[in-house]
Amino acid sequence: MTSVYVIRNQFGHYWGKSKTWVSGSEPRKVLRARHEDEAVNTLFELSSKDVDLRGSVVSAELSDRAEPIIEASTVPLPSAEEETAGEPEACAEVEVEVETAQTVEQETH
Repeated sequence: MTSVYVIRNQFGHYWGKSKTWVSGSEPRKVLRARHEDEAVNTLFELSSKDVDLRGSVVSAELSDRAEPIIEASTVPLPSAEEETAGEPEACAEVEVEVETAQTVEQETH
């Protein structure tokens, strides 16, 4: 069997070919690199975009079907709606803070 390298995050999810995190229950969807340095470079790029990411490059054997033999994560994947749900609220909070600061500034002058 041949080894490949895959990227796994702190929740046990794997970086997928579709450039999203996948659970690993379908190994054919997991991105695999033939060389460790390729996987390390990809992990470096991912971690520069997400400072909370705690990822690692893991060596995995290939099955007879040329799919990595990996353990699927038991932690559910966050849905796309959950990931973007907090963003408008965060923007609204910043706008309120700016408006409040402007109002205080106007009242003091």
